[in-house]
Amino acid sequence: MKNLFLTAFILLSNSIMQAQELKSPEGKFVMQFSLLDDGTPTYNLTYKNKDVIKPSTLGLELKDDKKSLLHDFIILDAQQTSFDETWKPIWGEVNKIRNHYNELAVTLKQKETERLIIIRFRLFDDGLGFRYEFPTQKNLTYFIIKEEKTQFAMTGDHTAFWIPGDYDTQEYDYTQSKLSEIRGLSEKAFTENVSQKSFSPTGVQTSLMMKSKEGIYINLHEAALINYSCMHLNLDDKSMIFQSWLTPDAKGDKGYMQAPNFSPWRTIIVSDDAREILNSKMTLNLNEPCKIEDTSWIKPIKYVGVWWEMITGKSSWAYTNDFPSVQLGITDYSKATPNKTHGANTKHVKEYIDFAALHGFNAVLVEGWNEGWEDWFGHSKDYVFDFVTPYPDFDVKGIQAYAKSKGVKMMMHHETSSSVRNYERHMDKAYQFMKDNGYDSVKSGYVGDILPSGENHYNQWSVNHYQYAIEKAADYKIMVNAHEAIRPTGISRTYPNLIGNESARGTEYQAFGGSKPNHVTILPFTRLIGGPMDYTPGIFEMDISKLNPDNKSHVNSTIANQLALYVTMYSPLQMAADLIEHYNAFPDAFQFIKDVAVDWDESKYLEAEPGNYITVARKAKGTNNWFVGNVNGDNSRTSTINFDFLDKGKKYTAIIYADAKDAHYKTNPQAYTITKSTITNKSKLSQLSAPGGGYAISIVESK
Repeated sequence: MKNLFLTAFILLSNSIMQAQELKSPEGKFVMQFSLLDDGTPTYNLTYKNKDVIKPSTLGLELKDDKKSLLHDFIILDAQQTSFDETWKPIWGEVNKIRNHYNELAVTLKQKETERLIIIRFRLFDDGLGFRYEFPTQKNLTYFIIKEEKTQFAMTGDHTAFWIPGDYDTQEYDYTQSKLSEIRGLSEKAFTENVSQKSFSPTGVQTSLMMKSKEGIYINLHEAALINYSCMHLNLDDKSMIFQSWLTPDAKGDKGYMQAPNFSPWRTIIVSDDAREILNSKMTLNLNEPCKIEDTSWIKPIKYVGVWWEMITGKSSWAYTNDFPSVQLGITDYSKATPNKTHGANTKHVKEYIDFAALHGFNAVLVEGWNEGWEDWFGHSKDYVFDFVTPYPDFDVKGIQAYAKSKGVKMMMHHETSSSVRNYERHMDKAYQFMKDNGYDSVKSGYVGDILPSGENHYNQWSVNHYQYAIEKAADYKIMVNAHEAIRPTGISRTYPNLIGNESARGTEYQAFGGSKPNHVTILPFTRLIGGPMDYTPGIFEMDISKLNPDNKSHVNSTIANQLALYVTMYSPLQMAADLIEHYNAFPDAFQFIKDVAVDWDESKYLEAEPGNYITVARKAKGTNNWFVGNVNGDNSRTSTINFDFLDKGKKYTAIIYADAKDAHYKTNPQAYTITKSTITNKSKLSQLSAPGGGYAISIVESK
């Protein structure tokens, strides 16, 4: 009897060690971890007692390693802890964020190799994050990842909002389809880009947004992408299992590791309410706290600039048409004939400075100011820019003095042409040049194939470069807005000088053939999960041929939709992207862009359905003023909201910028109405949103 009891106790102990359960603080989520019979780690996730992730395997395949880190594990230890804090972001959608989770850290030992790994799970009230950790040990120090084998097993053929997997670009329109349809639609989903490299007909990028037939919203992404390759997802469309797919380097390797080290977090955000997906702060919470001691120089920016006219082809980046090729330091621009289309000239830039000062904008961006644009792209040119030498018609010191006299900052532009080594060689000198000439922020760009040749935009080597640029900029107290770089993964919590990214299909594509009218109803569910986007909204003239007769593109949006983007597309960096003359033509609509804030104390998601509509209310930081934005998809609808977020017992003046009854993104995009009314927290609104339309509201407390 005694032996029988001992045997039962041992079996029970083994069972406990082989299966671990973790619950979220409020108990809505349950994650279970266990080992298969062959020692393969697995996990599954339920939400409100419904399966979200079916049993899925975990592990890493190593290069030139027979055993890898896939199976034959035993559990050495399993520790559960809880954590609860509230922290204040430097800028953001809200003025404080709660970071509350329960954690399970499972230490695994591989029997034959005696290698150790830790899989750390954090379960929040909005989802799950987990990562691989590699502690210091003699049998696993330096190793190369051939592939990460993390699975996400779906419970059905969900509806997905996806862009195709690609090592070099995220600049695609989203496709909405069943998971089973991705393979058949993949070829059509790939549209031409100056740098792209696909890997699978069922490969997609994160952040991936899905909806089950039961109405459960699921978002797959990653957080804290540091010193590691960007993760894509590859779908087995027979089993409906996604597996991680890392971006390789020029040799095909996917990660060079040195213990102690760890992977980024793999994230699963889940809710039966789409608004809660948008409201999640889990990605930020999985990043480390701010590492910059003095953050007083980091400030949200609303800016204008010499950009849209080049994108549309009205103006040029290049100064002259004389030179088929340029050699910096040798080519003599003083002898060149100006092409008379160069946008970044002193006179024109001063016009933008005047406009910014008149209307209360913080800064002016100028692209094409520096030598080298005549042959900057497509030639695998290493020494392409030096980032400090202006064209003859761009007076750096004169513009600096003029902007300062007007109370306006200049925003630097560093296009690298993806010659990454060249940028790093010049970075200190370029950043010092910025500080010497009054530039506090930089828009960097990585257009074209990465140099050194064979590297990709999203592999470990490039990810490390983008991080190096952010940290180096912090040394000079410079804010960074990186375009064509890696998509953000919440790193702005740690380095809030990363004030923006592009890293998706932005407004510029409206001049490259146009984007789908519902594009902006998807981006907040996907790209913006990791951080703000420099989307560059505010276009008022939708017919691009009026700027450039050779460009027949059309901006698939109404003016009201463009206004709403300043609220729905959260960013502490917002551009009024259109030309001065177009804003002067619609001064009443332009008033909203002048008034809208770029930093917030509170945000309320009032309506949301990916691909269809989003309505957001935000309270401007340090004020009692609110702004509301609604963006609509392909079909006309009536948006219905109430104003219960306003203070009780107070009256407010609301100015509503809305689509006219006959507005349509294609046929009548400039039709809008502006109405004013008095509202309270008991007021309600039913407002028409046209196809590709929306509305924007400014709300000010009545005196």
